[in-house]
Amino acid sequence: MLLDSKIPEGPLAEKWEKHKFNVKLVNPANKRKYDVIVVGTGLAGSSAAASLAELGYNVKAFTYHDSPRRAHSIAAQGGINAAKNYQNDGDSVFRLFYDTIKGGDYRAREANVYRLAQVSVNIIDQCVAQGVPFAREYGGLLANRSFGGAQVSRTFYARGQTGQQLLLGAYSALSRQVAYGKVKLYTRSEMLDLVMVDGVARGIVTRNVITGEIENHAAHAVVLATGGYGNVFYLSTNAKLCNVTAAWRAHKKGAYFANPCFTQIHPTCIPVSGDYQSKLTLMSESLRNDGRVWVPNTVELAERLRKGEIKVNDIAEADRDYFLERKYPAFGNLVPRDVASRNAKQMCDEGRGVGSTGLAVYLDFAEIIQRIGADGVSQKYGNLFAMYEKITGEDPYKMPMRIYPAVHYTMGGLWVDYNLQTTIPGLYATGECNFSDHGANRLGASALMQGLADGYFVIPYTIGDYLAQTAPKPVDTQHPAFAEAKAGVQARTEQLLAIKGTRTPDQFHKALGHIMWEYCGMARNAEGLRHAKTEIQRLRKEFWSDVRVVGTGEELNQTLEKAGRVADFLELGELMVDDALARNESCGGHFREEYQTPEGEALRDDENFAYVAAWEYQGDNQPEKLNKEDLSFENVKLTQRSYK
Repeated sequence: MLLDSKIPEGPLAEKWEKHKFNVKLVNPANKRKYDVIVVGTGLAGSSAAASLAELGYNVKAFTYHDSPRRAHSIAAQGGINAAKNYQNDGDSVFRLFYDTIKGGDYRAREANVYRLAQVSVNIIDQCVAQGVPFAREYGGLLANRSFGGAQVSRTFYARGQTGQQLLLGAYSALSRQVAYGKVKLYTRSEMLDLVMVDGVARGIVTRNVITGEIENHAAHAVVLATGGYGNVFYLSTNAKLCNVTAAWRAHKKGAYFANPCFTQIHPTCIPVSGDYQSKLTLMSESLRNDGRVWVPNTVELAERLRKGEIKVNDIAEADRDYFLERKYPAFGNLVPRDVASRNAKQMCDEGRGVGSTGLAVYLDFAEIIQRIGADGVSQKYGNLFAMYEKITGEDPYKMPMRIYPAVHYTMGGLWVDYNLQTTIPGLYATGECNFSDHGANRLGASALMQGLADGYFVIPYTIGDYLAQTAPKPVDTQHPAFAEAKAGVQARTEQLLAIKGTRTPDQFHKALGHIMWEYCGMARNAEGLRHAKTEIQRLRKEFWSDVRVVGTGEELNQTLEKAGRVADFLELGELMVDDALARNESCGGHFREEYQTPEGEALRDDENFAYVAAWEYQGDNQPEKLNKEDLSFENVKLTQRSYK
């Protein structure tokens, strides 16, 4: 298949406005005749469902939670970017566009990223109108702070719970449409397959996680807003329920999967404390505004610290290495996440890590506390400090936080064109579920921006272009394709229940996560990736012969849910390894040890790898086919990233 990104012609700054004029429209009377399914009710899903319903479409929204408010978007802490330039510090739409392209190491489409920067300014107005309580300056104006990869302050925030407040705003808009009857909300429903009729998306198959009932749902178009796949690593900052199943089942029906090896490791997470852990906790990137990252100057000093012979506050200032400030004086502690994470790993690899495991560095707030006082710091970061103390038992007002990188976000996802449509007509992907805006590394505070941009300001325009070319005839689940898809879901459920092996889904998941982290994590190399592929294939074979799923399919059965998700993660993990092996360069979060500069930075190969890798499913146990969408850069110059 030829990958047509459908990028509009014309100057970069005019593409989106011209495109909105050129797309076909559905008149208001006809909108009432179209049904749209939205899967997922986080920021991207809730905003899309609310906006489409407000336009007049009949929307069915699905979540496996008991309420849309439990979507993982609620966990976002630090803020949301927008090119408002309220600080008068030189920000602009073009600067946000440039920072995002550069931050992604030049592996994203210019047109999509510029549109994101353009609509970012509208998001803030929309959310303020909804009543989102953004932080404000003393005089009442909206406040901003800085995030990594930028030299301006463009991040709007609601203390350390920005995602929660934004989701409550989107949920309010969604609830309004539910009350009007324009959105039918299906809670406790997990999508397990996509239904295609005559080559286009026409519905989904779901399982009611309370009763086990498998149901068909039909619509004229389907929008996936199901988040990322970071839990393929088992330990991540994602909620435990986050999974790839909806996107993966769509992939197996023909939706290409783009850049799966582009995963983000967040530098400021609470370190692993034991083998018993099932997830990790993020400490917001906003803390790097005022926190200073350091390790002891020498291995000997670090060893004494780890043995408990000395305390952290005993280490003199002259014996501390503020390594980010030393190596990147222009950006300091606010370098992008991939750069900060690799440097933290390097310090620990040198033997200068801290904590009992040696896998941590310090994030120190002594300077800001001395400058504005503990009360001033509490106003900015109080809930984050309280969370840290509750988890670790250490008071960050009195001693530095211990942090270490952890899996946080996935830049890869379903391939979409400029309209956010996948390679399956009628199937759209929004938010973290798609690959479109962040290249090989996402800048901090841009996930919330993308989710709301897609839901509020992009999909309401672009989906109409498809629906206008679709007859407004009622759709139902009587077509044989629905019965076939439902039977496939039922057969897979029965297969998992019938294995009756000896190992739990969690045991397989943890084993997969270990393989992925060791060989396809912060650093990769060809030998390790080939070993990982062999190990994943072995583990997958063992899974289908030895997994134990207790209970039945006609009840609340979380073990069954986990088993289905782990089965998909095992297939995805192998594709991630294949993608990492095929990309013989380093870029952003994809760091191949064979390809680095003398200073240890990522070394791109623009001549051979300036493309989007879009993988096409070829059938069970068959190698996937690599399709390439070449990236062209007309408005930024391809250069070696430098934050020095």
